[in-house]
Amino acid sequence: MKILVCNWRDTTHPRRGGAEVYTHMALTRLVDAGHQVTLFSSNVEGRPSWEFIDGVEHIRGGGRFSVYKAAESWYRQEGRHAGFDVVIDEVNTRPFFCHTWVDPDTTVVALIHQLAKEVWSAELPAPLAVVGRYFCEPRWLHAMRYVPTLTVSESSRQSLLDAGIQRVSVLPEGIEQSDVSGVDRQKASKPTAVFCGRLSANKRPHHAVEAVRLARRVIPDLQLRVIGDGPMRSEIEKFDDIEVMGRVSQELKFETMASAHVLLVPSVREGWGLVVDEAATVGTRTIGYDVPGLRDSVSAADGILVDPRPEAMAEALTETIPHQLTDPADRLPWGARSWDEVADDLLAQLTLICALESRPFQRQASTQTSNTFRCE
Repeated sequence: MKILVCNWRDTTHPRRGGAEVYTHMALTRLVDAGHQVTLFSSNVEGRPSWEFIDGVEHIRGGGRFSVYKAAESWYRQEGRHAGFDVVIDEVNTRPFFCHTWVDPDTTVVALIHQLAKEVWSAELPAPLAVVGRYFCEPRWLHAMRYVPTLTVSESSRQSLLDAGIQRVSVLPEGIEQSDVSGVDRQKASKPTAVFCGRLSANKRPHHAVEAVRLARRVIPDLQLRVIGDGPMRSEIEKFDDIEVMGRVSQELKFETMASAHVLLVPSVREGWGLVVDEAATVGTRTIGYDVPGLRDSVSAADGILVDPRPEAMAEALTETIPHQLTDPADRLPWGARSWDEVADDLLAQLTLICALESRPFQRQASTQTSNTFRCE
């Protein structure tokens, strides 16, 4: 099978996230199984416009906002001659609308990790957030309503169905067990919490900081280590009683997670929450907000869901930390899927969708709808 994936970023991008990890892990395994895979994404400083990474052909063009038009232009000039069997439109807030410009005999599948919804308000000023959440996103999704869609959690699936997407299947995320095989599981001598993620408003690292500061009324020596980088880093670094580690290696990330007694995940929403899986694999329980995506991953990892308030997270900290100090788990009673399993399921879904689609969908109607409602 020849597969084209359009995503706004690839795994080399400095702002890559869980979606890019998911994509890279699945695609490299499809290549190992003998399939030809091309990924089109935006330009990355210091990287060429064309290269192979772990067997996946990477083609880059455009920037944060122009990558969508760049992908369409590349396909019309070159990609349409490559004979792709399936094109995956990986949606991170805005779709590429691949179904409006790929050849009619090529199947298009959407991969949507999560809806933006509340993220608009977290990331943008009020007027733009209102336009994005209540005008752009609903119309983008309406234009994609006939496209067969994959997502990573049941709560994301329900959100997509509620938004009018008609065919949605769930492909949960995986974990690379070899990354944690040699990690020391010894817990820190002092009660320790860790936050791991991009330091941006939608991840709400400041909620983790506030929760720890509140919990210190009961646990005075509670430590917080923050892994990650982003626009809120300077704000978080103002607290001299917080250790901000920045972006770290995979080895140090897992060592820090393993030594912590809890992981704090106060995101606005997630598609799934890969960091929850990673922490559980090294025996660290998560306290996460009860929001779409996290309510799936935190529950699956035997974690603790709380109301999306620092006060609720602080209360859970004061109840959980003492138990973890006296009886830490070497490994939680939880079994994660491997990336091999994710890739196998992805291939099975793509094969099934291609077989069912005598022609991808009502292309003419979808094209008219999409062109009408694009928000640049």
